[in-house]
Amino acid sequence: MRFVSMLLLPVLALSSLAAHAGPADVQRLGQLLGQSNTITARFSQLTLDGSGTQLQETAGEMSVKRPGLFYWHTDAPNEQTMISDGQKVTLWDPDLEQATIKKLDQRLTQTPALLLSGDVSKIEQSYDVTSKEQGEVMDFILKPKTKDTLFDSLRLSFRNGKINEMQLIDSVGQRTNILFNGVKVNEDIPVSKFKFDVPKGADVIQE
Repeated sequence: MRFVSMLLLPVLALSSLAAHAGPADVQRLGQLLGQSNTITARFSQLTLDGSGTQLQETAGEMSVKRPGLFYWHTDAPNEQTMISDGQKVTLWDPDLEQATIKKLDQRLTQTPALLLSGDVSKIEQSYDVTSKEQGEVMDFILKPKTKDTLFDSLRLSFRNGKINEMQLIDSVGQRTNILFNGVKVNEDIPVSKFKFDVPKGADVIQE
């Protein structure tokens, strides 16, 4: 599934980070995520393979509303939409006129996109967290504690307390950098933003 892979790709090498780890890192990350009940932003996304060759560059918009509501739309020509209503995730590909609907299970809640809208109290259960602070930027490196995950490492960067960037690395060395622009927090977002009506005649895949 093209859209899922775009959300789950790689980060920079972590060996150069002089980071520290401990319960305080988890607590601080939880505070930063938890203070934003809603988030809206534009994003630009660059995906590279293990050798550094560019695979894809996209842009779009995202909206988050806790708990569990998420909207992620990638602009044309690679247009796709992912919506979570807290119970299931719908992936819509207008070019294929196809909707793939998945139950929001534990594995999907570990995706970077849904992490932003998930239960912050469960971070410590799922990830080892280290952090690094430099000026107005706070970086957190998350490494899943289990092997059955969709990424090997995730870096969340906050600038002045707002999410600023994501960098991911997967098991085959692909890297993805997602930069957020025009971030707004705690503004009202209608629940209808997180509902998707499959167009009449579209293919529907239930997983």
